[in-house]
Amino acid sequence: MNKQITILIFCSLLLSLPSWATAETGHDHNEKQQTAHEQQPQDHDHADEAALDDFSGINLGEEGHEEKGHDDHGDSHGGHDEEKSRVELSNAQRKTAGIAVEVLQIRPMMAEIQAPGEIRLNAYATTKATPRIAAQVLARHKRLGQTVKKGQPLVTLSSVEMAEAQGALLVADIEWRRVTKLGRKVVSERRYVEAQVARQQAYARVRAYGMTQTQTNRLLKTGDPAKATGEFKLLSGQDGIVIHDDFTVGELVQPGRVLFEITDPATVWIEARLSVGQEASIHSGAQARIKANSGWINGKVLQLHPMMDEVTRTQGVRIELHNEGGHLHPGRFVDVRLQTDEAGKLALAVPDTALIRSPDGDWQLFIETQPGTFEPKEVDILRRNAGLVEIEGLEPGVRIVTQGVFFLQSELAKAGFAVHNH
Repeated sequence: MNKQITILIFCSLLLSLPSWATAETGHDHNEKQQTAHEQQPQDHDHADEAALDDFSGINLGEEGHEEKGHDDHGDSHGGHDEEKSRVELSNAQRKTAGIAVEVLQIRPMMAEIQAPGEIRLNAYATTKATPRIAAQVLARHKRLGQTVKKGQPLVTLSSVEMAEAQGALLVADIEWRRVTKLGRKVVSERRYVEAQVARQQAYARVRAYGMTQTQTNRLLKTGDPAKATGEFKLLSGQDGIVIHDDFTVGELVQPGRVLFEITDPATVWIEARLSVGQEASIHSGAQARIKANSGWINGKVLQLHPMMDEVTRTQGVRIELHNEGGHLHPGRFVDVRLQTDEAGKLALAVPDTALIRSPDGDWQLFIETQPGTFEPKEVDILRRNAGLVEIEGLEPGVRIVTQGVFFLQSELAKAGFAVHNH
């Protein structure tokens, strides 16, 4: 029994030995750490300051999650972002850039009809020069694309029929002058009337063949039969430019052959086609917009065709458009928007010139926060109509830029470029 008690006491002593060794070893290790800490107090202070700095750059959310803040370099960029998110301009700069500002307000947006269209010549401002009798082309006086004035010679022609008519006119004129000189007391009434009629008919024939009144009177004034050669000139009937001159000098042309076509390019027509039912809401004088040359041009409805096309079952609408610079060329297809008679819907709308794409592809406009200071604001587009765009994302009453947004965006782009390259 005593032997068993002795063995148990010995085993318990053996089990307690590692605890003593571990405690002693840990004590020695703590003493070493304390000594090192006492030897380097400055390093410990710097470590505490760094820890405080790291903590100051972290924000805690409502649920205790850590949100890492900006470092010193990031804060620097943040300051630049604030600066480049607005543009400040002087009055002179605003005037040079063409900046226009207006108050954002609710306004009516008129309903529109979209229709396909084609640019055509203004037939009311176009003339054609054609011979009325068979003739040969002797000389060309104007060429394609040249500007002409009314009454200027276009081409010189020669015709056998014209020579005969010119000769007959000279003979009839001589007889008429002789009869009028003798007087009605000497010649019979019949001879007097016949001479008068013959002269008038010869004069009318020459005019009908293509000679102008001035050319005819000049021929009669000379009274020279040698002048009855059959030559005559076709003159321009209006001011404009030559858009057609398909002939060759020396060519024998037939009556009705178009030698020259002249038009005034100041205005053109847009022929639009409306489907059944659409024409009821369009009237003469209605406003229209045409998409051409990457922009919208304003015009007005000139006429509505009284008859519907039997093939396409559409009705034509003729729109008159000012062609400043002559850049609208006949034969080109365009997109047409016609303003209807329906009452406009009230909406928070801005001119389409106020909107521009932001660098990330969203629509934005610029607001004037204070005189000369402009900031971009992203908005959502609901619909477009008649040059206006319905938006949401802003409240009525703010001042928005309607002209010059491209300049403001370029200024922001320059600032952004400077930030990333400083």
